[in-house]
Amino acid sequence: MSSPLVVAVVALLVFTLASTATSHVSSSSSPSPPAQSSSSGWLPARATYYAASDPRDAVGGACGYGDLVKGGYGMATVGLSEALFERGQICGACFEVRCVEDLRWCIPGTSIIVTVTNFCAPNYGFTANGGGHCNPPNKHFRLPIEAFEKIAIWKAGNMPVQYRRIKCRKEGGIRFTIDGSAIFISVLISNVAGAGDVVAVKIKGSRTGWLPMGRNWGQNWHVNADLKNQPLSFEVTSSDDLTVTVYNVAPKNWNYGQTFEGKQFES
Repeated sequence: MSSPLVVAVVALLVFTLASTATSHVSSSSSPSPPAQSSSSGWLPARATYYAASDPRDAVGGACGYGDLVKGGYGMATVGLSEALFERGQICGACFEVRCVEDLRWCIPGTSIIVTVTNFCAPNYGFTANGGGHCNPPNKHFRLPIEAFEKIAIWKAGNMPVQYRRIKCRKEGGIRFTIDGSAIFISVLISNVAGAGDVVAVKIKGSRTGWLPMGRNWGQNWHVNADLKNQPLSFEVTSSDDLTVTVYNVAPKNWNYGQTFEGKQFES
């Protein structure tokens, strides 16, 4: 018959081995790290394309940039789904997009840089996984075919991509296109470098103080004020809390429909 001491030793040995085995299984079954580390900034989404009927669209998409070619955006643009569009605040932001996973259609080692100029509206006649590409909660990029074909073969259709927010690089300064009538003035802010998207605008005439402008839609800003026959200055704040102040960018004899160019954010 085994002594109590021997039984205790054997029991302790079995418990130790079991604990070691359990610890090993727990470690090996922990979730594997993501393919991209969080520091890389790449996030998953999907993308489709469209063939633009007329790039000189007078509205220029949901951000209101007008003629995208004349405005310097060309076909390096994107419409975002509701999950990314932020009700238009993100208009003007820049993203880098690359094709992933689908080895049949991806063009290896390529990526594109696009500016947000439009909104990809949801289609609730379809489910988010059954044709409603831009339905919530989908993160979706709708690209001109000219941009799409730089990273994938057109036959790819609705393809997986990765994206990351980057700083915008623009030629020239911030552009201010003035519209309105009587005591209402509307200003389109475009060609913004750095963060790209604008979160606050103030306007000043030579006979006024600084007047906060409200977002009308996209990057169109407005204020009820009579600023005719006054040189105009602007204070523009981007989403990264940087501000550029442009003094007397529009001369005293400015008129509706004109565009003026001022200082620029660093890119």
